[in-house]
Amino acid sequence: MSDKKEEKSVNSLKQSTHEGVDKEAFLSVVVIGASGDLAQKKTYPTLFSLFCHSLLPENFIIYGFARTEMDDNKFKEKIAKALKDKEKDKQKAFLEKCHYHHGQGYDDTGAFEKLNDILIKAEHGNRSCNRLFYMAIPPTMFVKASKALSQVCQSKQGWNHVVVEKPFGRDLESAEELSKDLAAIFKEDQLFRIDHYLGKDMVQNLMVLRFANCIFEPMWNRSNIANVVITFKEDIGTEGRGGYFNEYGIIRDVMQNHLMQILALVAMEPPVSLDAEDVRDEKVKVLRCIPPIRNEDVVVGQFVKDKEGKNIGYLEEEGVPKDSTTPTFASSVLFINNSRWRGVPFILRCGKGLNERKTEVRIQFQTPPNLLFAESKKAPNELVIRVQPGEAIYMKLLSKKPGLSTALLESELDLTYKERFNNVSIPDAYERLILDAIRGDRGLFVRDDELKAAWAIFTPMLHHLDSAHVKPENYEFGTRGPKSSDELAQKYGFKRNEEYSWPGNKKDEKKDEKKDEKKDEKKDDK
Repeated sequence: MSDKKEEKSVNSLKQSTHEGVDKEAFLSVVVIGASGDLAQKKTYPTLFSLFCHSLLPENFIIYGFARTEMDDNKFKEKIAKALKDKEKDKQKAFLEKCHYHHGQGYDDTGAFEKLNDILIKAEHGNRSCNRLFYMAIPPTMFVKASKALSQVCQSKQGWNHVVVEKPFGRDLESAEELSKDLAAIFKEDQLFRIDHYLGKDMVQNLMVLRFANCIFEPMWNRSNIANVVITFKEDIGTEGRGGYFNEYGIIRDVMQNHLMQILALVAMEPPVSLDAEDVRDEKVKVLRCIPPIRNEDVVVGQFVKDKEGKNIGYLEEEGVPKDSTTPTFASSVLFINNSRWRGVPFILRCGKGLNERKTEVRIQFQTPPNLLFAESKKAPNELVIRVQPGEAIYMKLLSKKPGLSTALLESELDLTYKERFNNVSIPDAYERLILDAIRGDRGLFVRDDELKAAWAIFTPMLHHLDSAHVKPENYEFGTRGPKSSDELAQKYGFKRNEEYSWPGNKKDEKKDEKKDEKKDEKKDDK
């Protein structure tokens, strides 16, 4: 990242934080589960980035808490491996703020009490002392850790914010139980349920696109829109997370949270204001209009090894039982029973081991009623919001081919971020969300009733899949997924044009080829 890009990235993040954090207060960050994968790969690198950009208070300390026994030096060595190599000076200053404390378990009240004494000494002399507790632990440990720290480790001179990671339960019943248990310990305004997709720049842009532009809102309804497809695709397997993934599957891991958050922003009514509660009120309203998914409107799949044998199948991954029926792919169709969307299918698709990596929203419009041009029936207009990678918004439309020909071609109005905003680097989603948690801005976090409304849509279908031991349809690693998924989308009116390819894909491929060439050149030089 160039220095100019870095500077613009920081400025955009600072602008989005309005008044910013309280620079005079002392901040203690406690990362619970600090020795784990999530903390090492995401939490600490994010805190380091905020530190490098001067977005943390001047006086702060970070304590990792976990069951693994190790001293500060060993812990700092472990953290340093995940931080940016080029920021050596800042890295040293950051690591001086990082410490480690271990307990016999996450419910070890005595260990949390000792940690509290350490934090009080560090906070000495400050009138305002705030604490952020980040739960980088399995959901089954949330309540035990919360009970222990709430009894002996909360600040009495400032706020206490608790960040919890998904998944929030396995179904409606377990989510309600978890919410009830946490509500008995913390107030709702202390809890920050993080779904990192809400921190992605393009997801936040959905509201701007809809409500700041006059051209979209009048056509944003069942009279003009034929269907909406929300897609999440990964071209990798579980990457060593087979044991964890097998407990939840792709529907609980991705569809019920990430894709439903995007759906709510696409489909909700205009909020009264941009206040966090007003926005979340509208999201809850639209989720409550969605009936439970019907079993016949679901396709589940599981990837098997590719023909070349370069990539193993899901059942061959470490930690996965050989008879597992956990889906690595799912496609489902939802309907919203309100006046705006009644009858419009919302098609959700997500999977691992597919042919590409991308997340996008594809809004397919109705065909013109006059049908003067036959091509318009085959290639309806589409508005595509590319969330990642290569953030973009483009509108697919038909145009006359230049010259004497009368033939039509499918082209696009294209706003590709890296071309239009080539000097701006988009902040990582976790940077924005952790900063908001410090600020107390809950707009990009999931509210209790929002969580329950989403689980109510999926629970009957999930119980059916589990109880009936529904066998997923096999699909080869590196393909588009099960054929039944395309058939389901086609059944509900989605028209896929195999002849069209967004130019942004080709540009990305060329850049990847150039990167590979440079890597090969460096290897040759060595």
